[in-house]
Amino acid sequence: MKVEKITETEFRKMILISSKRLNNNAEFINSLNVFPVPDGDTGTNMSLSFASGEKYVSESTATSVGELANSLAKGLLMGARGNSGVILSQVFRGFSKSVAKKESLNAKELAGALQGGVETAYKAVMKPQEGTILTVARKAAEAALKTATKTDDVVEVMKATYEAAKAALETTPELLPVLKEVGVVDSGGQGLTFVYQGFYDALAGNERTEEIHTPSPVEMDEMVNAEHHKSAQSQLHTEDIQFGYCTEIMVRLGAGRLVEKEFDYDEFQGYLAQIGDSLLVIADDEVVKVHVHTEHPGQVLSYGQKYGSLIKVKVDNMRLQHETILEKDEDERVAENINEKNEPKEYGIIAIASGDGIADIFKHLGVTHIINGGQTMNPSTKDIVEAIEKTNAKKVIILPNNKNIFLAAQQAAEVSEAEVEVVLSKTIAQGMSAMLGFSEAATLAENKEAMTAELGEVLSGQVTIAVRDTTIEGREIKKDDYMGIIDGKITVTGPDRKQVALEMTKEMLDEDSEIVTIIYGQEGSSAEAEEIAATLEKLDPDLELEIHSGGQPVYPYLISVE
Repeated sequence: MKVEKITETEFRKMILISSKRLNNNAEFINSLNVFPVPDGDTGTNMSLSFASGEKYVSESTATSVGELANSLAKGLLMGARGNSGVILSQVFRGFSKSVAKKESLNAKELAGALQGGVETAYKAVMKPQEGTILTVARKAAEAALKTATKTDDVVEVMKATYEAAKAALETTPELLPVLKEVGVVDSGGQGLTFVYQGFYDALAGNERTEEIHTPSPVEMDEMVNAEHHKSAQSQLHTEDIQFGYCTEIMVRLGAGRLVEKEFDYDEFQGYLAQIGDSLLVIADDEVVKVHVHTEHPGQVLSYGQKYGSLIKVKVDNMRLQHETILEKDEDERVAENINEKNEPKEYGIIAIASGDGIADIFKHLGVTHIINGGQTMNPSTKDIVEAIEKTNAKKVIILPNNKNIFLAAQQAAEVSEAEVEVVLSKTIAQGMSAMLGFSEAATLAENKEAMTAELGEVLSGQVTIAVRDTTIEGREIKKDDYMGIIDGKITVTGPDRKQVALEMTKEMLDEDSEIVTIIYGQEGSSAEAEEIAATLEKLDPDLELEIHSGGQPVYPYLISVE
């Protein structure tokens, strides 16, 4: 079937089918993450990000492709989750800019838009990494441009785009050694390939044994819940996030009390490149949005304010399953349920954590509100904003306790009317350690500084189970073996859970170690935790040993050393 022009009708169908394609294949994309721990979520992040874009399109009354593409780009940007979602949003931001005034698209305009997406995505990433979604996007666009010189059929152009994306995806292990070592293709590139497959199928009228419809909020809740409990691998962070702290700001240029400079893209990007990595800078005449991995997120926020005001970010992602859990268990999970009519209190502290026992520990340390989530269920910006509002506090501190929640937490801080700071805790242990630096009498800035300083005082160990055979960093890992992970690095593997926990903890100990805390989860046990502690005590009688029931999923043991 030949199609010479993509109209509003075709474009809406392209977005709808691709959203469904990502939804249906989220679990498969998750399985491509490098670390074989059961909490990988690249597929879930991309699916939810694109679903937000599709929602903006479905709610738009526009009749031109240009206006619909703008709605898609805005929805993707607002709903972007994780690095994969942010880069996907940039691909379609560039696409949107290329077709801004188009009523419809012909073959050459479609190819040009795909190339525009590549240019925007590469420009936004400070140090583009080949072997990723960027390579897939670039090769696909090259094929589209070449095909558009030979035919005016948009179906043929999109077919060439999809086939080139598939071919480029297969080359990613040769370009990125860690992918080759593990034996997978790039997960983000796989997600983009599904998007282009959806575009092609929509234009060609192909059916792939899946019903085409927009996921409802309930369906999306169920998808998120299922993926986070069944997903096979950890987030893809280790090899490409050098600094580890995700920060995103959106600045309205020229507005605000602290404006000192007129915006210059190269100067702006150049400064941020000095204090971070994985840098994404998106700008137009009115707004600039930044995504950067850094050790100093406060500096990013302060620098942004020199050019304008930090503005509200709206997120329209589908509701997550844990919103229902929060509503049901609010009285139990929230340390203080303050009625909005009461006078605001000075401080509220929010921690993201799974497990009733861990929640209780945080409350004992002074945390006022718990968001149920973390390693197995990343909360959205909306979830965190709602928790901020429930604190009824003038000043709020957020402990994400997971690297992949940093971006959502920062965006929530931007939205809130309260003064909000995010202490970038990467693990439960770091979050608990950070609470030792909190003082009710200190200012928000002083508390953030003191609590951040506490993050380096603790080593975090996690024991979990491998869900497939793999090799990573030269270490062979067998399915159903246990893994000991110290601050994100797999250091011990084996079939005996207790032995793995012991060997991992031994590697964490040094002559200055004083306190070892063992938190056993749903798959661990009090008796086994006692045995681990007894062995450690024989090794070093001076160690102070603590055992707690955390009730957390995924990780039988969380062990920290101070």
